[in-house]
Amino acid sequence: MSAVEDRLAELGLTVPEVVPPVAAYIPAVRSGNLVFSSGQIPMRGGSPVAVGKVGAPDGPSAELATEAAQQCALNAIAAVMALIGDLDQVKQVVKAVVFVASDPSFTGQPAVANGASELLATAFDGPHARSAVGVAALPLDVSVEVEIIVEL
Repeated sequence: MSAVEDRLAELGLTVPEVVPPVAAYIPAVRSGNLVFSSGQIPMRGGSPVAVGKVGAPDGPSAELATEAAQQCALNAIAAVMALIGDLDQVKQVVKAVVFVASDPSFTGQPAVANGASELLATAFDGPHARSAVGVAALPLDVSVEVEIIVEL
């Protein structure tokens, strides 16, 4: 088991199976010493953790969306691991991009994105650059999508 997997285990988490693509793409691709994950949605056990627009009356709470962002990050880690085999090859997470399907009045995207960022910082023992973006809709009506870039 890698040091990354050990740190995740301390949080009671494990790297899940790779979420199968829902369209014409692959979960991750390597270019030189960088690995780019595709956008990962918050699937856990075959179902999304959160759907709908965050901040909308019928949408998920910011707390649930934060949990969904963490699941997205776990799924991105799984995509990277499936490609490279050993997470100890990762020197650092360079950047995370977190998309949050949001009601137009919702401005808490950075707090939602912390679900992914805090997990990644703990798992890979260091900070990264990040964008937290509010969007009108995401695939399958999920509330959050995360993509990462890691350096090997």
